[in-house]
Amino acid sequence: MDDLSSVVQKTGEALLAQGLTLATAESCTGGWIAQQATALSGSSEWFECGFVSYSNQAKQFMLGVKPETLMAYGAVSEEVVCEMVCGAMQRSNAGVAVAVSGVAGPTGGCTDKPVGTVWVAWGKEGADVKSQRFQFPGDRQQVRWQTVEAAFAGLLQLLAN
Repeated sequence: MDDLSSVVQKTGEALLAQGLTLATAESCTGGWIAQQATALSGSSEWFECGFVSYSNQAKQFMLGVKPETLMAYGAVSEEVVCEMVCGAMQRSNAGVAVAVSGVAGPTGGCTDKPVGTVWVAWGKEGADVKSQRFQFPGDRQQVRWQTVEAAFAGLLQLLAN
């Protein structure tokens, strides 16, 4: 937890230094990324908002994910998290966004997307969206927690470039 708190602190400092704010678009983490951001005193200066879009309908309504993208690739896909991150930036005043969608388990996995499969995307205004697939070990809580850690590690890397 201390390591994550440090990464969150550094993320906030980098956002402030660049005059940017953050939006989150979360599915499998259910708001944990936003919670970790807002647990930090002073985060109101760099945290804009969080979208918890657990259902496919919420992804479409809240973030503008296209129904055809969901049909073609499924909610746990690079294509969907990239649309989620773009939607979060378009539907907020944030200059940076992170989006996550995954199979936290213990149910819901399949051959192509076993339990622990998570896609994360990061976006920054004026830059290409970056995305990465992860295969996290552990139970539901461990998968979700590792997703939060990966989200912040990626944000810090995005802001360093």
